[in-house]
Amino acid sequence: MDLVEAINKRKTTRGFVPDPVPQEILREIMTFALRAPSWGNTQPWEFAIASGKTLEQIKQGFADKADEEPSPDLPFPRSFPEHILSRLPGGPRAPANRDDRELRRERQLEGSKLYGAPCAIYIYIDRKIFEQEGYHNVYTIFDCGLIAENIMLLAVERGLGTVAAAASVRCPDVLRKILGIPDTKLIVLGILIGYPDQDHPQFRVYSPREPLDKIARWYGFN
Repeated sequence: MDLVEAINKRKTTRGFVPDPVPQEILREIMTFALRAPSWGNTQPWEFAIASGKTLEQIKQGFADKADEEPSPDLPFPRSFPEHILSRLPGGPRAPANRDDRELRRERQLEGSKLYGAPCAIYIYIDRKIFEQEGYHNVYTIFDCGLIAENIMLLAVERGLGTVAAAASVRCPDVLRKILGIPDTKLIVLGILIGYPDQDHPQFRVYSPREPLDKIARWYGFN
């Protein structure tokens, strides 16, 4: 599979079969992903990769807190400008004639169960790298995004589905307790990974993208 095909096939997977992902495949993905660029080659990322009974404990811990407000280390966004709102989930993923509160509750429960994924890759960084002298070094988060994309594209090449899920880090206290991640670390993102459930309603849903000419300006070309 070439790079363009992997980019086009990558999508958000919200339904997985229970088959475990072999550790050797995950190790291979992670090793190649480490070639991601970072500010000054700082490579700020660290990982906790959970599966099996450990991940089941995390899912149960999240389910126990499903009705609580999220308390992630990085606050979730609360609002968007009007031109962004139309891009948010709700088109192909929102069934007609559903009460918004009911739909949100359903998605929250699915997120608490980590969409049935058999494995999760948690990315975290040293808190001191991010919190520097009264400001936030946002480039460390940007770096984590770069390596996350590498992970997801490499997963596609191996027939795996992924979702970069904010829901997977909504309860950092649960993750710290089960995975032993200290308070000195900032939990950035969880990537849920596994073999896609091809019978899941979301399997064939691909979110649209804005056309290039709508969002790009060209300068200095003849």
